[in-house]
Amino acid sequence: MKKMIIALVAMVMTASIASAQNYMVIDSEKVFKSVEAYNDALEQIEKLATEYQAAVDNKFAEVESLYNTYMQQRASLSQNSQQQYEQLILQKEAEATEYQESLFGTDGTLMKKRLELIQPIQERVFDTIESFSKQYGYDLVIDIAANPTVLYYSTKVDFTDRIIEALKK
Repeated sequence: MKKMIIALVAMVMTASIASAQNYMVIDSEKVFKSVEAYNDALEQIEKLATEYQAAVDNKFAEVESLYNTYMQQRASLSQNSQQQYEQLILQKEAEATEYQESLFGTDGTLMKKRLELIQPIQERVFDTIESFSKQYGYDLVIDIAANPTVLYYSTKVDFTDRIIEALKK
């Protein structure tokens, strides 16, 4: 049953592509890498990620240090002191984890910065692709960047370099 469904989906996709009168192929990765602002943004994001990771590592190093100190002094501490120390360690670990999430999580500082820097560039690239496609009468644009389902394409339909040129205008 699964094979029939997959075959049907493949046939529908093939029919959709075949019915498109004009199509073009682009490598969006190459297009993005041709935009200096995109490369600058990636560099800035990488620098921030490195700084943030160092700060997170410091927080977890503090937790580890606190734990090691506790383990060394554990035998000499009262039951009440041991519990307080353990709670402090757990609290610091939770704080470090929360801090890490605030920086690297899906709603974290780094993701927000990434959206702030990359999204305008993406919109410009996609608008250029759409404008180019409409101007030259293409009905379908296939992106070959990291797409394992594209097994072959003719360089005659690869308009990556023309999109890059259109972005420079």
